[in-house]
Amino acid sequence: MRLRALLISMTLCGAAAAQDYQPAFDPSRLKGPTAGPVNEIMVLGSPHLAYLPKTFQPSSLSLLNERLAAWKPQAIAVEDRSGPQCDLMRRYPARYAEAVKSYCRDTATAKAATGLDVPEATAEAEKLLAAWPAAPSAAQRRRLAAVFLAGGEEASAVVQWLRLPTAERRAGDGLDDALVAQLQKLEVRPNESVMIASRLAARLGHERVYAMDDQSSGRPYTDRKAAAAAIEKAWDNPANAKRKKDAEILERGLGSAEGVLALYRAYNSPAHVAASFDVDFGPAMNEPSPQRFGRAYVGYWETRNLRMAANIRDVVGFMPGTRLLVIVGASHKGYLEAYLHQMHDVRLVDTAPLLR
Repeated sequence: MRLRALLISMTLCGAAAAQDYQPAFDPSRLKGPTAGPVNEIMVLGSPHLAYLPKTFQPSSLSLLNERLAAWKPQAIAVEDRSGPQCDLMRRYPARYAEAVKSYCRDTATAKAATGLDVPEATAEAEKLLAAWPAAPSAAQRRRLAAVFLAGGEEASAVVQWLRLPTAERRAGDGLDDALVAQLQKLEVRPNESVMIASRLAARLGHERVYAMDDQSSGRPYTDRKAAAAAIEKAWDNPANAKRKKDAEILERGLGSAEGVLALYRAYNSPAHVAASFDVDFGPAMNEPSPQRFGRAYVGYWETRNLRMAANIRDVVGFMPGTRLLVIVGASHKGYLEAYLHQMHDVRLVDTAPLLR
């Protein structure tokens, strides 16, 4: 009995020590550089425009887009999967078939028009941009738009399309009629990667946007029905009920630019960001299923955000001294800011002054 008690005591002490341990090294306290411009990153939490009520009109984004343009980002990152990531996931269908179906665009039409698969198109886009002239011709922009589509970078293709004079938005130079129709459909689709990011990039004279999402961490549940039931039960909580009521009030103003700005102000507020844990990930982590479905879900979520943060860090890593705007679903904002704040050469920029 004494031995058993001793073992239990040692186990409990070990668990307490593991919970209480704090690492001595904190990279967020070691900021640099000592010379040259810093990397500034602003993370804008956004609703997914495709899921807003029909009262939302793209023209209502005008005031928000004016504010973002005034900040003058030098690069923009969006919650899209890159062409190379989708190409990689397609090589492992046993694990990623569902993610590919949900999140990756078929590039077959663009490959037929350009003769380029995703790796070839990715290399070609980098080659073209490395030698990009100060005043590219319409033919060069059409060619780059086609190459971006072949490489699975739709939002960047739209940037090139929007930078063309209206009369030059036509087939030619790699864009066939099918790709022109695809671009025409993309530019009016309710999607923040296009209606905010691509339009802002074109307005500011950028040549592309940067896809930074990551779906490589997901694994299919062995019992999807049971997992969905467990997590949905966890989501049935007072914090989530309050958020839904708040959203209903905010969405009444979506017909005006002021109402849309108010919605973005609310979604990026400290209270909304903090509540995401109480609404979603905290209850999921603590749901009591024997299979620990909620913990698997939280593991996926944290891994995804860590990889997204790494992709964002990579953008300013090869362009030191960059002012970067990140546009992402609002539930990601708190996690991305927390992870990015750990980076030595990153300064986060508060969205509150911009959204007032």
